[in-house]
Amino acid sequence: MTDHPFVQADSEWLDLIGAARGWLAGPLGQLLLEQERPLLEEELARFFGGYMVHYGPAADTPPDAQQIQRSVRVGAPFKGVEIVCEEHAWPLTEHAADVVVLQHGLDFSLSPHGLLREAARSVRPGGHLLIVGINPMSSWGMRHVFTRDALRQARCIAPGRVSDWLHLLGFALEKRRFGCYRPPLSSLAWQARLAPLERVGAAWQLPGGGVYVLVARKLVIGLRPLRQPNRQQVGTLLPMPVAKVSRRETPQK
Repeated sequence: MTDHPFVQADSEWLDLIGAARGWLAGPLGQLLLEQERPLLEEELARFFGGYMVHYGPAADTPPDAQQIQRSVRVGAPFKGVEIVCEEHAWPLTEHAADVVVLQHGLDFSLSPHGLLREAARSVRPGGHLLIVGINPMSSWGMRHVFTRDALRQARCIAPGRVSDWLHLLGFALEKRRFGCYRPPLSSLAWQARLAPLERVGAAWQLPGGGVYVLVARKLVIGLRPLRQPNRQQVGTLLPMPVAKVSRRETPQK
């Protein structure tokens, strides 16, 4: 695909994705992607199957899933996307994928609920949905409030709120991880000085990381056992009279 959008696409959505791609291609966006890539690849290494679907605005190559046979990118009509579609209308059958990855898809979305429902629909029962988002309770989330660049357009939805949405869609949260503990400073010198924060934050999994990774499994809905109807009591059992036996000794003749 090229960076020329198709005519039918929502112009507001295309502008949002285009701005997100530009910001993620910059120095701060690249720092964020570099720190979250090992987290994603470590989680993806546990899964196996036929298909993985990736949705996200970044122009970089998606994280690798070694045990997945085929990986496909869906989304806006930009370079690297293999299947072009709207965020709330994926041309995939239900339960088509073993793993679906939303990498900053919810951050840069016009309809996060619609996008999440579409991703959830595409996961097979027992499959996994991985969500990467910008943590609002971090220095990156604070920068989102005050900056004037494309990061200001990000939604930065809290991981707890996304977890509630996943529960309503029939998913069980298996893991929550954080990464990118360095603040979003433009100075490369300061970024190098603060690099040890990554080791400390990763070791303790402190909740102040700039990004979070949620790993959720789609529950398998089984057959519900039928309840046995209560048996109505036909009658009342009455005690039967029992002959009383006398134990007196009979007199000898």
